[in-house]
Amino acid sequence: MTIRQDPGGPGAPQSAANGRSDTRSERRTFSGAVDWRWAARTGAALVPAGPRTSRLAAEQAVAELAAASVRAEEPVRAVTGLLDDQPVPAARIVDRPGWIGAAADSMSLLTGTGTADRGGALAGKPAGVQVGAMLAFLSTAILGQYDPFTGPDGTLLLVAPNIVGVERALGVDPADFRFWVCLHEVTHRVQFSASPWLSGYMRENVEVLGDIEDEATSEMLARLITELKLRRSGQAGDDPNSRGVVGLLRATQPPAQREALDRLLMLGTLLEGHADHVMDAVGPSVVPTVEQIRSAFDKRRTRPANPVQRLLRALLGIDAKVAQYVRGKAFVDEVVTTVGMQQFNAIWTDGDTLPRAAEIDDPRRWITRVLG
Repeated sequence: MTIRQDPGGPGAPQSAANGRSDTRSERRTFSGAVDWRWAARTGAALVPAGPRTSRLAAEQAVAELAAASVRAEEPVRAVTGLLDDQPVPAARIVDRPGWIGAAADSMSLLTGTGTADRGGALAGKPAGVQVGAMLAFLSTAILGQYDPFTGPDGTLLLVAPNIVGVERALGVDPADFRFWVCLHEVTHRVQFSASPWLSGYMRENVEVLGDIEDEATSEMLARLITELKLRRSGQAGDDPNSRGVVGLLRATQPPAQREALDRLLMLGTLLEGHADHVMDAVGPSVVPTVEQIRSAFDKRRTRPANPVQRLLRALLGIDAKVAQYVRGKAFVDEVVTTVGMQQFNAIWTDGDTLPRAAEIDDPRRWITRVLG
């Protein structure tokens, strides 16, 4: 599914898998760009403390989240129809520094850079500081995450202080909210365990993003200037991924990398939208206050932020992420309503059956293309 440029000429060593040159001497990659260990240390040093709570209440929240992550498996499988014979892995209940460390480890594995220092004492450390600051900010907003790249069965992470903080802010039932969050994250685990090719698909596209041939700076600037002109003239696309900082990032990339980024964005939109569909589809018989939680949570997602928060959200692409949930859920809702969950599950067949950019907002185009 990846699209690559072949720099090799006659006699260049070729990979049997894709016919591309194995040499990377003239390519820029992620290798050595970020010292992930340093990023984790920086993030842990910068992260603000979570909500204040008693030791007993904290221990109770951890125990309840651990139990809810196991209990969520059955309704998720019942709603999705996705079954596998894999054991249900125990969730890791972490605090904010714990999530930062786990995220850094996952990114080091995904990008193939490792956590060890490379190329001297300062190699990767400046970028590590920047990434660490970003992780510190994100760690205050993440409720949970399924990481398919660590451990034999992946790792299900639940950030206890953030979950407690949000349930307090929303004024919702704590037990229902904790289980509701677990439904979303367990859905991600089921998606990847029932479709083992997904993790490889993500790796391939991330590799393409980091595998950029040297090109003239003028070419990148020309693409950026063209994008800015389109925005000023009001001709920019309506796709949320084409707006904000994410859109500018796309605009600066060569075609192969832009296509890889688009594939990852579409996959993320599907995964998040599907998980949001499932967490609501279980209904009040499983989560009695599900409608109240969804209403309060959606209002929280769209509430105004102060100028600094708005800037950080734009720089980190958080608003584009929120759009992923909304667009993805609308897509899944319509397809499931139209053809049922069993036929919807054809989407997990391979990379060709995933929704394309033009299909996310027009689900019937996906139905016609994939289901006929």
